[in-house]
Amino acid sequence: METNMDSTVGDDSQADVLLQGEAPAACSNLFLDLVGEVALSLDSEGLSWKSVGSRNDQDGSSCLGIIPLCKTESEIKLSDIYAVEFNNRNVIHLRNGTGGRKHSDQQSEIYGFTVHGFQRSKTKSCIWVLAAYTFGHRDLQTCQMWVHQINASLNMERGRPKSLLVFVHPTSGKRNGCRIWETVAPIFSRAKVKTKVIVTERAGHASDVMASFTNRELSSYDGVVTVGGDGFFGEVLNGFLSSRHKPPYPPHPKDVSCSVVNGGSESNEAADRNEDLSPLLSSSLHNRPAGFSNFRSSGDSSNTAGQDPEFAIPNEWFRFGLIPAGSTDAIVICITGARDPVTSALQIVLGKRVRLDIAQVVRWKTSSTSKDEPSVVKYAASFAGYGFYGDVITESEKYRWMGPKRYDYAGTKVFLRHRTYEAEIGYLDINLDKTNRSSLPPKKPERVVCRANCNICATKPMSSTEIPDFGSKESRWLTTKGRFISVGAAVISCRNSRAPDGLVADAHLSDGFLELILIKDCPLPHYLWHLTQLAKKGGNPLNFDFVEHHKTPAFTFTSSGSKESVWNLDGEIFRAHQLSAQVFRGLVSLFASGPEI
Repeated sequence: METNMDSTVGDDSQADVLLQGEAPAACSNLFLDLVGEVALSLDSEGLSWKSVGSRNDQDGSSCLGIIPLCKTESEIKLSDIYAVEFNNRNVIHLRNGTGGRKHSDQQSEIYGFTVHGFQRSKTKSCIWVLAAYTFGHRDLQTCQMWVHQINASLNMERGRPKSLLVFVHPTSGKRNGCRIWETVAPIFSRAKVKTKVIVTERAGHASDVMASFTNRELSSYDGVVTVGGDGFFGEVLNGFLSSRHKPPYPPHPKDVSCSVVNGGSESNEAADRNEDLSPLLSSSLHNRPAGFSNFRSSGDSSNTAGQDPEFAIPNEWFRFGLIPAGSTDAIVICITGARDPVTSALQIVLGKRVRLDIAQVVRWKTSSTSKDEPSVVKYAASFAGYGFYGDVITESEKYRWMGPKRYDYAGTKVFLRHRTYEAEIGYLDINLDKTNRSSLPPKKPERVVCRANCNICATKPMSSTEIPDFGSKESRWLTTKGRFISVGAAVISCRNSRAPDGLVADAHLSDGFLELILIKDCPLPHYLWHLTQLAKKGGNPLNFDFVEHHKTPAFTFTSSGSKESVWNLDGEIFRAHQLSAQVFRGLVSLFASGPEI
């Protein structure tokens, strides 16, 4: 089901103002609803107002002849304003009180306009709360002038979207996707953002639509917004990247000649082959800059008339937005700090931007008996997990009628089974202490948590000299074999209601690394202790002898036992006996600011 919402209203023909090249300045006395008369000023930073008049000042100079009950000062930045609306005839609540007389509330119908913005919650700064300031004046032209001036200033704010494609999952989470969109849709309408809304009707619908768009059609939008959970965003992301992102594959597990780590012993028999493997990685790991690039790749000739142009990836201008309506919403929590639809909607219309790493997962074999099977490529934005994580997602499918609670129930059942799986995992080990790159996170013991304006995520590779040399002594392939309760690779910290610090507290949105977590076979009480630490704020779930944690840009996996689990890719089941994965730093950009401290 598709709907179009063209929210452009009114005529903002202010060419004379916009041609000035800078924010217009203005100052007038107006009445602020529920406050009183104020001196309102506009400059390049934003709006500010201050109460005027006093109890003994009744010279009639105020615009309404009303004396404010008390003085007040306040302001709102242009970057925090997403819309201004002219109200024509508006009812303003006036407070009148002089001398020792008791104040009384009055109402007056005058011309007015409302400035729409946000304030940070007093209890949690990550949550943005809608704020509206209604100003009034008896003169129509004065109000119209202010609306035009503020709109002219807002039009000079860069990066704000004008047209968005919106996918709504009606049955995601608690089956309230449509209701959540209806709640935030007025924010997009007020901000004059055109939206094409598609309510999905089946599994894979959004992916098929994204894949069917030509690049020319897609470039008519400033981005795509999903109203659903992590899995729904993954569906849209895969539809977008599957036909547009064509990098070299990561190495096949059989091609990884590496050191073998077993029981703490280590050999270096294959270090010399790293140089042979590096061509497979050099064009696909870390060297795809996250900066804005031309629509055509640098090596292409100009477009022939009628041909569909290529879509540049990475592309900072084209961004994805997530409005939470799922069961976990780990991605939204990591990029905004809150699981709040209004906060997400505000960050979208205000044009906030962060870059996000994306993992490419290539399946070589579905099962141990598969032969001559074509490779299958999937993308993950938050997490890929095998064993415990795969068993939980498989078990939870039996109890979809329970809603989000099915994960707790399924998780308990899988935990009590305490299954382990034999596997061989290879990973590219990077010596972070010797790479001497300021963009890389420190190894240990310092722990830098990803926040808004994160220095690690803000640094992006600009040339090949900043790419780790995968054939050098600073990097090598290692493997580990054994029985594992789980194998997990986190792209981001994956903070959620069950794990407040996430799987790895200091994982970053865009540092170019996967957080590979291997949980080896251990007694059930020990594993319970690990899960307890995971569920505790400030816990240390990685501080166990049976837990291995590696920061790596790539890894391989091969199941080696008779029993096999499945992979959990961003909440979706993915069957793979043998696979390889690599991460692309800052592959996509999101409408988000990062979590506040």
